[in-house]
Amino acid sequence: MALSRVCWARLAVWGSAVTPGHFFTRRLQLGRSGLAWGAPRSSKLHLSPKADVKNLMSYVVTKTKAINGKYHRFLGRHFPRFYVLYTIFMKGLQMLWADAKKARRIKTNMWKHNIKFHQLPYREMEHLRQIQRGTHPAIHDILALRECFSNHPLGVNQLQALHVKALSRAMLLTSYLPPPLLRHRLKTRTTVIHQLDKALAKLGIGQLTAQEVKSACYLRGLNSTHIGEDRCRTWLGEWLQISCSLKETELSLLLHNVVLLSTNYLGTRR
Repeated sequence: MALSRVCWARLAVWGSAVTPGHFFTRRLQLGRSGLAWGAPRSSKLHLSPKADVKNLMSYVVTKTKAINGKYHRFLGRHFPRFYVLYTIFMKGLQMLWADAKKARRIKTNMWKHNIKFHQLPYREMEHLRQIQRGTHPAIHDILALRECFSNHPLGVNQLQALHVKALSRAMLLTSYLPPPLLRHRLKTRTTVIHQLDKALAKLGIGQLTAQEVKSACYLRGLNSTHIGEDRCRTWLGEWLQISCSLKETELSLLLHNVVLLSTNYLGTRR
């Protein structure tokens, strides 16, 4: 009995000094502190797929710009005369594409909102006036350039990354892919169009319906929304003459023809 009383007395003292709540709280604190001994968890270690793609594209763009700069310095140092011609041609092509794109946007807006030419703001009116003064290239003018597009630097396999991206947008293809993949898609698309051109030349444009003519022009880079059917057939005939005159090694010219033959063809020629 005396021993049991002593034990109960000690338990009472311990119970008053360390409550069950305090004991379990301490155990939880020790358990949590044990987690801190491992490696810290950082949200930066696990990026989302979207962030991964964004970082990858940023890296590719940076590297592409660096390579492009080295390529320009190489041409300027070893081939100064050619580099001058190449730079003028590339800048002219970019400006030509930008002007045509802006003119297309203006005319689309005019059609959607039923706006007349005299109702346009001054800058848009002046832009259309200037671009309509440009001459539409003739077939023999384009074919005279065929040798320039069969090898370096305008052959499909030698085009720079930024050039490939611009052509992808002109062909209504996504440009947010690595340059080698974009180049492959452009080559595939151009080869298919070239084969279609040969088949269409055998069939004859006169066998196509009005909707088929519109679709064929759109596939080849001409926005036929505001152009009459007769003019679309004329343009498609010019395209076929160029395409059927090209060899497989010259298909880069057909690819650039999306810009060259479509520019300034606004249905205003007589």
